[in-house]
Amino acid sequence: MRFVRLLLFPFSFFYGLVIILRNLAYDYKVLKSSTFNIPIISIGNLAVGGAGKSPMTAYLAKILEGNYKLAILSRGYGRETKGFLLVRADASSRETGDEPLQFKHQFPDITVAVCEDRVAGIQQLENNHELILMDDAYQHRAVKPGLSMLLFDFNKLFQDQWLLPTGDLREPLWSRKRADIIVVTKTPINLSQEDRIRSIAKIEPYPHQQVFFSYLEYGDLRHLENVSLTRHLDSINHVTQILLLTGIANADPLLQKLSQYSDNIHHHQYPDHHAYNSKDILKLVSAYHKLAATDRLIITTEKDAQRLKDPALKTLLNGLLMYDLPVQAMIHHPDKKKFDGLIETFIMKPSIRNNT
Repeated sequence: MRFVRLLLFPFSFFYGLVIILRNLAYDYKVLKSSTFNIPIISIGNLAVGGAGKSPMTAYLAKILEGNYKLAILSRGYGRETKGFLLVRADASSRETGDEPLQFKHQFPDITVAVCEDRVAGIQQLENNHELILMDDAYQHRAVKPGLSMLLFDFNKLFQDQWLLPTGDLREPLWSRKRADIIVVTKTPINLSQEDRIRSIAKIEPYPHQQVFFSYLEYGDLRHLENVSLTRHLDSINHVTQILLLTGIANADPLLQKLSQYSDNIHHHQYPDHHAYNSKDILKLVSAYHKLAATDRLIITTEKDAQRLKDPALKTLLNGLLMYDLPVQAMIHHPDKKKFDGLIETFIMKPSIRNNT
């Protein structure tokens, strides 16, 4: 691995140079950053995938949806369409991308839209909404959000950080300066004070930044065909055979969670946003039927479930016990009230937004 990194390092150097010049062009207004009167919150990270952007976006939507006419704007990664598109609950992930469709199913009453041009997307939404959440938008500097939230995965925070393609970083670590709020995600539920201090020391926040910590909270398993049919996680035990199907950036937290209940986990792992095909599903079905246990089930993520709704794939899965496992981000107490208050204060006070 070290040898591969050495080979790729020259490419990382030139990639980093391009990113630095691009950021300088925005900093010195050579390239334009558009501002809007509507409150805009950007959620993003410096690395490629897996920091928990979707759960954090959903957390914000959950605490805000009852008080504001809210829209979530995403690029719609992996979709086969172009331009601005409002996401319908009956759409396919091929039309919208998996994460926007997941948001729409989680929040049916919220507007969810996709547009690769975030400026154009906001222009389509601003007149009919009071607040916009931009998912995975830290690098989209063509828009200057009123509040920028930067996420760091706790499990990767103390690892070596390398720019693409040597590592996972899309920007140098000093680019964190643009953030207003930093959230360390996927921490242990019982986060120690020592780990808090270590994390803050590693991030080295700037004086204007506040650091918060979040963890993942898992719900009940939901049957893929009938969401009213649920199963408690604690019904899983050491004799349960689990087929885990994932096409996400980082499945480690999910694996760790399920391992608390059963050691019999057979992981069918694919790249992030993988477009499942019949061959993938037939392989999964074959593995399911080979399991000897009487208690056997297939578990996938909410995000993956969006890509499994294709009629042809659903036919192949018919009759199998297949569930998705909902997950949500939670801010650690006692900081939750402070975090929620900062979000509310930003939305309510234009002077704060204009000075961000």
